[in-house]
Parts: sequence; structure tokens; C-alpha cells
Amino acid sequence: MRSARAMVAPLALAQFICSYAGTAMNVAIAPMARDLHTSVFGIQATITLFTLTMAALMIPGSKLTDVWGRKRCLVAGLVLYGLGALLAALAPGLGVMIVGNALLEGVGSALMIPPIYILITVVFPDVATRAKWFGVVSGAGALGAATGPLIGGVITSLLSWRASFLLQVLVIGWIIVLIRRLPDPPRPGPAPRFDVAGALLSAAGLLLVVLGVLQTSTYGWGAARTDFTVAGHVVIPAGGVSPVWPVLALGALTLAAFVLHLRRTERKGREPLLHLRLFGDRAANLGLGTQAVQWLVMQGMFFVVAVYLQDALGYDAIRTGLVLTPATAGILVASAVAGRLARNRTQRTLVVGGFVLTLAGMVLLLFLAPSGFLGTVPGLLLGGLGLGTMLTASVNLVQSSFPDRDQSDISGLSRAVSNLGSSLGTALAGSVIVSAAHPGGRPYAASLSVLVVVAVLGLVLAILLPRGAGPSP
Repeated sequence: MRSARAMVAPLALAQFICSYAGTAMNVAIAPMARDLHTSVFGIQATITLFTLTMAALMIPGSKLTDVWGRKRCLVAGLVLYGLGALLAALAPGLGVMIVGNALLEGVGSALMIPPIYILITVVFPDVATRAKWFGVVSGAGALGAATGPLIGGVITSLLSWRASFLLQVLVIGWIIVLIRRLPDPPRPGPAPRFDVAGALLSAAGLLLVVLGVLQTSTYGWGAARTDFTVAGHVVIPAGGVSPVWPVLALGALTLAAFVLHLRRTERKGREPLLHLRLFGDRAANLGLGTQAVQWLVMQGMFFVVAVYLQDALGYDAIRTGLVLTPATAGILVASAVAGRLARNRTQRTLVVGGFVLTLAGMVLLLFLAPSGFLGTVPGLLLGGLGLGTMLTASVNLVQSSFPDRDQSDISGLSRAVSNLGSSLGTALAGSVIVSAAHPGGRPYAASLSVLVVVAVLGLVLAILLPRGAGPSP
């Protein structure tokens, strides 16, 4: 048990720091813009580019674990991430910040996140034990995303936003020390050749899809709210079709070309970036769908509540983070008992139950949040319990559906889907808030209602999972 904890602790810490980095900068945008002699838009673009880089490279980064080895890939990702955080902490201007935070940290995240889930899957063959440690890692990721604004706000207020990046450097250095004796079971068969063309197509397709999703907050889903310009020329005027759709269509076409490339590569007997057999498992496909919805709902819910507290009630970043504590506590409690739950219930039951709890929490938020802080506690707590329960179960179901030889493929696909869900959650909630912000409108209630509808769709996907999917031992 002690050796298992010693192995999983640095992996959970690595997942925590990546999730923390994704939300901590949001509370330091104004001071960063001032210190780096740039605009708020410049910092927001850096945050967006970090998300794009990580999401676009998640599948190629995962495949590299077969080529370089899982532990080597993890260490390379940690080193790149640490260098990026150090560069960001010392950045004199926006250009260096983009290189450090958006590029090096983004590439580092794409290299180190997939090995975390692959190593847990191959080291712990027992479903319940695996669920326990997946719960620890998933809980750490959710905790990082939830506490990022609070910790980042405290550090920025007491010290500086640069100290937040230096903290990441110290944590990354500690993780590198802790993983020196990390086991790395050999992958079956020889190391494959890396599919460069597939990597370029998948990265381009995912980049365009995520970019299109993120642009919804600026341009909306229907008519464009503002002019869409390229090199100073208005390509789509305000009121025309939102540029989101052409970007998403181009992304979809690129991903279709990626699939055709995979098919041709397999027919030639070569090693593709992603094996198409992954999409032949119904339970795994539905599990990937529930993963996307879960991350969409979680990030969307956190975003809506945070914006409501700061915009409508005038809370600062620290108070906002404290109000979100019940959700964090719920996620941690559910993650802590994930192993015990997996021994007594199938993964399908846990995913369905998690959606039910989350929906109940969101409905409570919808009706009780206007009453103030105490009104948010029941909804956030229930939502956190539900999310913690099904996040672990969905990851366990998807990863456990495939043998060791496919772990790099499914881990990259799973992380890419989760990142896409996260991006869509914030963008969807933000675009609804902007659209419903007219006089007399109820933007926060509208955005939360949309998230409830999405969660219902996730519940339908969970119910469609084959009975007994992810059986308990």
C-alpha cells in the first residue's frame, strides 16, 4: 500500500499542477497585463493558446509514450513544463510569456498527462484498486481546477503573479525527485514508428475545433456579435453568420482527413497514430461521451458561479474561491471512496448516479443561489459529489476497456475528449451569459439552465451504457 501511494502521489500532484495552471491565471489578468506592458486581450490570448496547445497535442503526446517510454515521456513533459513556468515567472514582456506559458507549458502538459493514466492502468490490473487511484488523480485534477482561482488569488494578492509560476517550478522539481523510482512496465512488442502525418492532422483538427469553441464567447453561436477581421480586413461583418461555424467546419474536415489517413495507414500495415479499433467498443465510446459532458458541466458550472459571485454580488477572487469550497469538498470525498464504490457497484451505475447527483445540485443552485452564499452550499456540495463519483468511474471504464497495447492510444483520446469538454463548458456558459445580458435578462440562470440540459444528455448517454459495463470484481 505504501509503495502504491508513493507511486501515485507524484502523478496526482502532476495532474493537480496542470489543472491549477489552467484556472489560476484568470484572477491575475489585470496585474499581468500591467507588468508585461500589454493589454488584457494579450493575456487572455496567452491563456487561450495554452489551452489550444495542450488539447491539440494530447493525442500525439500520448503516442510518444510508445516510442520513448512512459516514464521518459513523463519526465520530458515535467522538464518542459518547469522550464516554461520559470520563463513565465521571469518574463519581461508578452512574447516571452507566450513562449513560456502557452507553448512550453502546453507541450509539457500534453507529454506528461497521458502517462499518468497509462501507468495507473498498467500497474494496477484490479478494477477496484485502479478505481481508487484514478479517484485520487481525478480528485487532484478537479481540486486544482477548483482551487486555482483561490490559491492564485491569494498568492497574487500577498506576493505577485510571478510567485504563482515560481510555485509551479518548485512543485515540478519536487515531482521529478519523487518519480526517480517510478515503475514503468515494458510495453508489449517493439517501439513503433511515430506517425508524423497523423500527428499533424490530428493536432490541426483539434486546434481548429477548440479554437472555434473558444471563439463563441466573442462572436456567439448565431449571428456574429462583432466584426470578424483578418489582417485588418472585415471578413464577416457583425450580424452575419458567426465565424465559429466555418472554423468548426474546417476542423471537422481536417479530422475527417485524419480518420481517412488512419485507415490508409492501417491498410498498408503501418503503425497509425490512433488505431481505429478503439471506436469499435460501444461502452468505451459512450464512456468518452460521458467524460466530455462531465468536464463540460464541471467547468461550465464553476465558471457560471464564479462570474455570478464576482459580477452580481461583487465578491473578490479569494471570497469566490472560498464559496466554491463545498464543490471541491464533494469532489474530494467522492474521489476518496472511489475504490470502495467500485467494489460494490458497476462503473455504469456510478456514472448514472453521478449524473443524477450533479443534476440535483445544479437545480438547487438554479433556485437557491440568488439567496446568497448559504444558498449555494447544498447545490455545490451535491454537484461536487456527483462529479467526483462519475469522473473516476468514466475514466476507469474507458481505460479498462482496452489491453496494455492500446493504453497510449486510448489515454490520448480520453484526455483530448476531456480537454474539449472543458473548453466547450467555459465557452458555452460564457456565450450564453453574454447573449442573455440584455436589460431584464437573467444571464446566469439562462447559462445554468443550458448546462442542466447538457447534463441531461450526459445522463442519457450513461443510461445507454451496456448493463454491467465496467463490472466490479
